[in-house]
Amino acid sequence: MKKYIITSFFLIIVLNSIAQQRPKLVVGVVVDQMRWDYLQRYSDRYAPNGGFKRLMNKGFNCNNTMIPYTPTYTANGHATIYTGSVPSIHGITGNNWYDNKKQDYVYCTDDSAASVVGSTNMAAGKMSPVNMFTTTICDELKLATNFRSKVVGIALKDRGGILPAGHSANAAYWYDSKSGDWITSTHYMKALPGWVSTFNQKKLVDEYYKQGWNTLYPINSYTQSTPDENDYEVKVLGKGFPYTLSSVIGKNYSIVLSTPYGNTLTTQFSKATIENEQLGSDSITDFLAISYSSPDYIGHAFGPNSIEIEDTYLRLDKELAELLDYLDSKVGKDQYLMFLTSDHGAAHNPKFMKDNRIPAGNVLITKLVDSMNILLKQRFAADDLIIDIINFQVVLNLPAIAGNPKLKLNDITEWVIQYLLQQEAVSHVFAMDQLRSSTLHDTIKNRIANGYYQQRCGQIQILLKPQWLEGFEKGGTTHGLWNPYDAHIPLIWYGWKIQPGSVYRETYMTDIAPTLAALLKIQSPSGCIGQVITEITK
Repeated sequence: MKKYIITSFFLIIVLNSIAQQRPKLVVGVVVDQMRWDYLQRYSDRYAPNGGFKRLMNKGFNCNNTMIPYTPTYTANGHATIYTGSVPSIHGITGNNWYDNKKQDYVYCTDDSAASVVGSTNMAAGKMSPVNMFTTTICDELKLATNFRSKVVGIALKDRGGILPAGHSANAAYWYDSKSGDWITSTHYMKALPGWVSTFNQKKLVDEYYKQGWNTLYPINSYTQSTPDENDYEVKVLGKGFPYTLSSVIGKNYSIVLSTPYGNTLTTQFSKATIENEQLGSDSITDFLAISYSSPDYIGHAFGPNSIEIEDTYLRLDKELAELLDYLDSKVGKDQYLMFLTSDHGAAHNPKFMKDNRIPAGNVLITKLVDSMNILLKQRFAADDLIIDIINFQVVLNLPAIAGNPKLKLNDITEWVIQYLLQQEAVSHVFAMDQLRSSTLHDTIKNRIANGYYQQRCGQIQILLKPQWLEGFEKGGTTHGLWNPYDAHIPLIWYGWKIQPGSVYRETYMTDIAPTLAALLKIQSPSGCIGQVITEITK
């Protein structure tokens, strides 16, 4: 009997020791279009026990995390965070690209073999991670636990939920702006779980619309922002604060995307997922990948210097605090591991910059395509020699050029380069096969190379001058370039085995997945090129 008690005692110790090798739950938080400087810009206004200060004061802050590729868009950002790889390897070269082999445009999560689940909006459900070549850290967790771990991805944007969760996820959910419901595809399941249907029936978006959107604090206290109702914004919600939304109740479920209530909806659905899927309820580590999409919609419409963006982050501070409180009570303090980062940043609106004597400008890419094709026809007697300019690359009509013995690819390429170099917005243009011999700084060369996958990219690379944007002449902003305003992102680690601290050496978006692999003691994703941030593991 005594021997049995001693054996049982040591068995309990061993099982507890094994359980402590990994957290009960990993929560990845990606804030779409969050510039790194938002952590400091609004720090005086974040609540002492709000989400951001809790993460910064009690977590480990990598202050100089950069995106090591270009272009910097949502899809390749989410894919890179979770694969530890770059577009040249994982294949997600943008939100959209032109496939030179298929000779057609492709959306990053297109999957004709998948069908919608939870909606009559058929197009919204033909989605999966099939276009991503590598595994994610979530896939590796599933493999490491013989698929006993549960993995769920959540985002208003389909690409924000699908790509992080990986190929083998239990579920990825995204928002159908036609119905106001969370949906998925047959890649994951045949029917929505009952709890998701019940959640959708609440129509929380209509409740948010009833409240409207006014500033969280008196509007005159938003001194970090440009005064309301200015020329640097797109009036997607009306003239200015307060925004009345009651007129769209039951009619327009897309408006919520451009308000902080999109974040609120994401938080509430994330909590419901943890509760109903029992994530983090046992010793087998689960993974919840959350992406807050609304900051991107709001940022595009209003720009980084707007009251709307400041208010969005003050409200997100409260959302994150609510999520952390819920995790503390449901999973347990120090029983979950969280990281917070972003898929890309954003530039200031060019008119705002010029009004403050900083050089900037806009260029309309579609007009360049049209004008070049007209001139190319005059020069080479052939139609449509340029298919498009997408992701800052010129896509030449290679089949048409190859099929015409009078045309030479080098001649057309050189003509396009010389034409584009005459444009005020452009700083550099070169054929992709001449990248390594160009006079660009090595940092920029490497970022272009990391973003290049031949089948899904153009043949000629365009670099714009700093502060120049593609489009957005009448307000708002965008992103996509290698510059720090687009490529410097936050990265904070918090929770299980994370000690407070910070590092200012350069780290990279690709370092997130291998660091998670080290902490979880599992294999890195199949295309991973990042390095472990050893300061965290110590």
